[in-house]
Amino acid sequence: MFRGNHPTKIDGSGRLKLPVDHREVVDAQYGSDFFITSLDGKVIEIWPMKEWEQIEAQLAEKDASEEKAAFLEAVNYWGQVVKFDSAGRLLLPQDLREHSGVTGDVAVVGLQRYLQVRSKDEQQAQLVAKPVTLADVARLGIRK
Repeated sequence: MFRGNHPTKIDGSGRLKLPVDHREVVDAQYGSDFFITSLDGKVIEIWPMKEWEQIEAQLAEKDASEEKAAFLEAVNYWGQVVKFDSAGRLLLPQDLREHSGVTGDVAVVGLQRYLQVRSKDEQQAQLVAKPVTLADVARLGIRK
């Protein structure tokens, strides 16, 4: 399971070296194949292929709908299957890099089954703009 924020950098060629804590999870559970995508072209999602295939299996069971078509169009437009290079880096899809503007210092946040990548500044702004409230936690039915 991916957890925590592990800041890192995207190099000038658009490659991301996974932070050590996230890389340990990948090595122990997933292997080197990923589906890198986005729903909106702004926030990058890095899915281990094993997890992404579960999403695809769930979608395959759903009837055709506008929502399913829109989801598939978005994730496949922004998405690419990526493997680690010889130095253990992931090349982020060019169209997604350019559209998202995600370069330089980034936050790599573990969201249980996948990793989210945003610029460090954008991640901090999002947390300020939409803070988690005690009411949110209560609706989740979990204890803090």
